[in-house]
Amino acid sequence: MKSLPLGSQALQSSRLGLGCMGMSEFYGPINDQESLHTIQRAYDLGITFFDTADAYGPYINEELVGKAIRPFRNKIVLATKFGIVRDPANAAARSLNGKPEYVIKSCENSLKRLNTTIIDLYYLHRKDPATPIEETVQAMAKLVQQGKIKTIGLSEVNASTLRKAHAIHPITALQTEYSLWSRDPEDELLTTCKELGVAFVAYSPLGRGFLTGHIKHPDDFAPDDFRRNSPRFQGENFYKNLELVEKLSSLAIKKGCTTPQLALAWVLAQGDHVFPIPGTKRVKYLEENVGALEISLSPGELDLLVITAPKGAVSGLRYPEAVMKSIGL
Repeated sequence: MKSLPLGSQALQSSRLGLGCMGMSEFYGPINDQESLHTIQRAYDLGITFFDTADAYGPYINEELVGKAIRPFRNKIVLATKFGIVRDPANAAARSLNGKPEYVIKSCENSLKRLNTTIIDLYYLHRKDPATPIEETVQAMAKLVQQGKIKTIGLSEVNASTLRKAHAIHPITALQTEYSLWSRDPEDELLTTCKELGVAFVAYSPLGRGFLTGHIKHPDDFAPDDFRRNSPRFQGENFYKNLELVEKLSSLAIKKGCTTPQLALAWVLAQGDHVFPIPGTKRVKYLEENVGALEISLSPGELDLLVITAPKGAVSGLRYPEAVMKSIGL
């Protein structure tokens, strides 16, 4: 698998990463053994970029990933995040914390759960509105100086915040949602990242599974699947978005690939500084996703995809309104 610089601070990553969140929460039943096998298979296929967070589980996803990567820890980029505060006793409760003392404490705890001495890419998961970004990044920079993390990342911030943070310490990667149906980063973030030498990490490049074409009805989700509460998967929005996916599926058939492969190939075509991290807990979907690397799209095919799924065509917000306000993009 092709390897490229991940940002401009000496990290090298496979062109495609693996998002591990759904292995521990949010997308229905979990199976640790299946997830461990999936992570191992990802490495065997050439994936060297693995993404987790302390909020996933909470906490248990870091433990799972730490266990899975142990045999090849020094040959990969391990990314985790802090800043979303959750209580295992009340999983629905959330707050944000970017205070310097919390940065240090969170890193120490993540190092233990991941069973590693250093984190390759440490993200602020969400900006704390009560703490200036400069203070949070200064604390993260101290972790770099102490050798506890290699590089710094940000998640779900706007271009202005990225510039402020980058002025304090070089930012290696910015992560946010990006796919054929989540195109907001095209307004400013993608170009700002390229200008600053910051890798753009695209999470949910398959629209939280909708762009795979496997989801046909709202009842396809498990009772505890968080997508049941996501605006794009509810009511009239669901069926409007399903029409969009069906159009993409028709294009995939003509191209001789699967719908998720076509959707991932489009994200990959947006620039060498764009790194998609599709999440899955099953080997068969992992292998299908990796197949996207073999799909080459001509300028005409790229234009047709944008015409078929134009910016703003998706129905519904990507998170409930209250969550979108907390992101502050």
